Amino acid sequence: MAKQSIFGRISTLVKANINALIDAAEDPQKMLDQLVRDYTNNIADAEAAIAETIGNLRLLERDHEEDLKSAAEWGSKALAASRKADELRTAGNTADADKFDNLAKIALQRQISEENEAKAIGPSIETQGEVVDKLKDGLNGMKQKLEQLKSKRSELLARAKTAEAQNKVHDAVKSIDVLDPTSELGRFEDKVRRQEALAAGKQELAASTLDAQFNALEDVGELTEVEARLAALKAGGSSAPAIGQ
Repeated sequence: MAKQSIFGRISTLVKANINALIDAAEDPQKMLDQLVRDYTNNIADAEAAIAETIGNLRLLERDHEEDLKSAAEWGSKALAASRKADELRTAGNTADADKFDNLAKIALQRQISEENEAKAIGPSIETQGEVVDKLKDGLNGMKQKLEQLKSKRSELLARAKTAEAQNKVHDAVKSIDVLDPTSELGRFEDKVRRQEALAAGKQELAASTLDAQFNALEDVGELTEVEARLAALKAGGSSAPAIGQ
């Protein structure tokens, strides 16, 4: 039952769709870590089960070889006893010949018994051999899956680190964006623009005041000329200035 359980777990893990499991996971990193642990633990269990199964198979093979060897030995003994019986019978010693024939029969019975035992072990050896082959194939499949998992995990970690670095660069660039009105540089630029506008306003105001002063001077000049002409009229002269003067 334990071996069947191991074999079932191996079959399930080998057939598992790693990409589907990762896609369905809320946290792919944790899923990969757990899968690596599961595969590592199950590989260790499978190796132990395979080692035990191989050990049992080798014992069966050894017993089978011993049964065949024993059967061959009993066959040799039967042949030797039979030949001795023939020699004795040829020599006229029938009583001893019969004894050796009986020994030959006993040896043949033991030979048949050993052969039957060897024959009975045969199917078990074949079955155990098939189990070992399947377990080995499954173990190799699990080891390949484990390497895929480790590769996926390394790839995912690299991508995560790259994404993290990209986000840091993006945040750093965004924090010094001179076009961002909420940044320190943006506020400082706005302050400078306001100061420049204030200076321009003061210059414009100063220029307007100076023009007004000059206009006032011109008005004073005109009034002075008017007074002069009025005085000339009263004196009986002409109000028009002399041409050429």
